[in-house]
Amino acid sequence: MFLFSSTASLETVFRPCDIAEAGDVHVMVVGTSEGGIHLSTNGSFAIGTVNPSSRAEASSVRLCGHSSRAESSTHMLLVQPRESDGTTLSLVPMYLGFLDHSPVNLSLLASKTTNLQNLLRYLKATQSHMVNEWQSTRELPKRFMAGVQDDLKKLANGDMTVVEALYHTVVTGHVFEPVKEWLVDTLGDRGHRRWEKAVVSGLTGLRSLVHENFIPALERCGTILSRLLGLARFHDPEAGLGFDEAQINKLVDIVTSLMVVANRVLTSVMDELEHFNAFSTWLHMEIDKQSSSSVSEELTEKEATMDHPKVLVYIQHYLANSPLSLYFDEATKEDYLNDRELLAPGLSLLDLLDKQLQEQEAGRRSMKVLPRISFLLNYLTSKASAVFDGIAEAQRHGVKFGQAVGLSIGKKIWKHDLWMGRSRKKGTSAPVFTAIVPEDDKSKVYIIRSETPLGNSEGGPISATACGLGLPDGVAIVDLKYLDDKSLLILCAQKEEPKSVLLRVAYQSSHMPYREYAEGQAPTVLELDGTGSEGVTSCFAFSSISGFTPIQLEVQKASKLRGDMPARACLLGRDRAMVKTYALPADMDEGKGVFE
Repeated sequence: MFLFSSTASLETVFRPCDIAEAGDVHVMVVGTSEGGIHLSTNGSFAIGTVNPSSRAEASSVRLCGHSSRAESSTHMLLVQPRESDGTTLSLVPMYLGFLDHSPVNLSLLASKTTNLQNLLRYLKATQSHMVNEWQSTRELPKRFMAGVQDDLKKLANGDMTVVEALYHTVVTGHVFEPVKEWLVDTLGDRGHRRWEKAVVSGLTGLRSLVHENFIPALERCGTILSRLLGLARFHDPEAGLGFDEAQINKLVDIVTSLMVVANRVLTSVMDELEHFNAFSTWLHMEIDKQSSSSVSEELTEKEATMDHPKVLVYIQHYLANSPLSLYFDEATKEDYLNDRELLAPGLSLLDLLDKQLQEQEAGRRSMKVLPRISFLLNYLTSKASAVFDGIAEAQRHGVKFGQAVGLSIGKKIWKHDLWMGRSRKKGTSAPVFTAIVPEDDKSKVYIIRSETPLGNSEGGPISATACGLGLPDGVAIVDLKYLDDKSLLILCAQKEEPKSVLLRVAYQSSHMPYREYAEGQAPTVLELDGTGSEGVTSCFAFSSISGFTPIQLEVQKASKLRGDMPARACLLGRDRAMVKTYALPADMDEGKGVFE
């Protein structure tokens, strides 16, 4: 409910275009509880859920690791069977074919559809606020008038309404006794101020929402739809876009109809506000006149300058039932279904709306629901959803999974992390590194290097090697994370004294003893005791960590998004409330260091 409530949140949803990132497509990968992989682009456009395998056991795995590179359309997934003994992981390549073989500029299509989706959410939020403002202008006046209406029924001509009684007062100057008591005792100056504040603030807020939020959002929708219409006209229906020209034309027709309604609402709001100001001035003067025993010269002058025609128009056309109710009042389910059935596929919604508005203005029978903003927005959302679903379906067809590769060291796995290296051999394969810590011996970490094919290939790994690293006695691994193509960071704790250190492992160094890997067997271990480990590890200690015991490690690569930010190690304390962040040295190959 607060998504569009501040400038900061709006800037998050509608990010400005960055020329340097104009060709980028951001993909989010989420593992579901049912064992599927949910994909979305640009933060919110959902492609849908795909399964790593068509077999029945696909629902019995869970995603526990993911790694990718910006230059590759193949992502690496690390999954684990839910009912296994915890000794085996599976490495599954996921090929996102729509990144390579989209018939259009995919970044343009992804950004436009995502913006259109967010604009529809923005329009729905704006419409909700518009309804609230509209209701605030009607609720208090209705409560005020309900009281005098009961008293008017007690008169000889008991069928008189509040509108008729006030109209009679303006024209003749005569005030019925129930109306006089209502003006003096019930309404008074305080009630008049409340009435005026409710109506003026509500109509002013409604005018601002329509003029500053609703209409500009519709204009942006029209701009995006014109781009999508151009794409649909340029490409054949068989190109695999997921939508055609007729669908976009329908959306343009609905947006144009909404624009017509929005401008009519804006005109009606301004007219009602102008007429209410005249009515409010007259009402305040009438309260003063009935409250005093004699008519003062000032009241006589006010009455002489009063715009009585506008007062009469407001009482007759706005007081009991405003023209804005045509666009905001709730409709019955029966009317909604009846009007929806009249929307024929080949019929122009704009022409139908124009005809129905003319019928309504002439006082003849017309469609009750069609002019409603809520109805048109729901209709637009349903038609846009069909376009989004078509695009998502076209992109899901390009998602393929490669052959799963089992990773096991014959022991129960406690911690693990995954890293996809830079592709080699003209982009046909890439090394994938999986770091594993066994549960029964937390002083050792095993690294499995798999040369995995890229692209739409169903083959298994080209080759696989592995090695192990053993920490000195009394040192245990707390957590580990890959930082980049050179460094694996291991957070360690000494058992004898409460001291934590960060160990950096150059896992692609020529000194690493990689040997041929056999699934289910623990590889050869290199003991990190200073002998034979030169060029492999660097140790970094924490200088001011007293009273803080880290239990989890997260790493962030260097970034220039908001100035020059170095690579960082983020540590979560045992109390899960304190987080400490340390900047990592630019060159981590220079032996030991101390974090300040």
